[in-house]
Amino acid sequence: MPHPYPIREIARQAGLSEATVDRVLNDRGGVRPSTVNDIRQAIADLDQQRSQLRLAGRVFMIDIVMQTPDRFSSAVKAALEQELPSLRPAVVRSRFDFRETGRVGDITGILDAIARRGSRGVILKAPEAPEVNAAVQRLSEAGIPVVTLVSDLPFSTRVAYVGMDNRSAGATAAYLVNQWLGEATAQDGRILVALSRSVFRGEEEREIGFRSAIRERWPRRALVEITDSDGLDTSVYRLALDALDRHADIEAVYSIGGGNRAILDAFDARRRPCRAFIAHDLDRDNRELLEAGRLSAVLYHDLRRDMHRACQIIMQAHGALDGPIVTAPAPIQVITPFNIPPETSA
Repeated sequence: MPHPYPIREIARQAGLSEATVDRVLNDRGGVRPSTVNDIRQAIADLDQQRSQLRLAGRVFMIDIVMQTPDRFSSAVKAALEQELPSLRPAVVRSRFDFRETGRVGDITGILDAIARRGSRGVILKAPEAPEVNAAVQRLSEAGIPVVTLVSDLPFSTRVAYVGMDNRSAGATAAYLVNQWLGEATAQDGRILVALSRSVFRGEEEREIGFRSAIRERWPRRALVEITDSDGLDTSVYRLALDALDRHADIEAVYSIGGGNRAILDAFDARRRPCRAFIAHDLDRDNRELLEAGRLSAVLYHDLRRDMHRACQIIMQAHGALDGPIVTAPAPIQVITPFNIPPETSA
């Protein structure tokens, strides 16, 4: 059993004799399995305490850079601030650069400025583009790890992605819409699929998952896509109105990129019913719309968990926490008006 600790220290941690610990570590047998487990746990506890000691007093200045509507960036900021106490004994300081719209050059300029001034890590939501990947490479060369959030940059040198499996989320949305609408017939109406911009891989993956599931299992359902709105209410409203005017049979919505209040306003303006509406994230608008029964369901992942994990990954990248960087997609939760999590966990 490999370990970096003196036998005396392990014995003290486990509450056992040094002779017993020595017997287990050298595989000499004659020790009960429960005692072996106690010693393994003692070593694991010492590993954890060693990490805590390394973290004590260390300050991690982390930059959060996002191109996203204010309703989502505000939720991310609140989630991080709520998680900061749980990251102790490390001290995490944060700087935020949020924008609702912008060119790729705006994002790369921000990232290059961070590379010049220094940072302990960057949590990033940005469009997928070669220029952005190159800026992430420059950050890596400067010793600044990048964690992508919600929308990945898989061909960059980012150290990890944190967020849900977006393709599975899209397929889940397809299943839910079909449950609300019932079995498809040739006369059934269309589903409006709303993206903010397809340059975000996360949104593209959701759309692919949704479209693939519809094509495979409910091929009679037709889709209408709107995009390039940046998820902003004014743009979303205009695009949704245009889609409703062009297609008199739109009866459901899968909203990938937000602006859901504007989409519902467009349905109201045309006096059209919306039989099913699946959205993403529990931002302030979606929470109110869900409580009012205007949304059928919201696909949710715990942003506090995501932000906690992103900070831990940055600490691991600097060797402040033990173990390899291992990530798994955040669990997808289906939220209805009857199981809305408390606002403090949004």
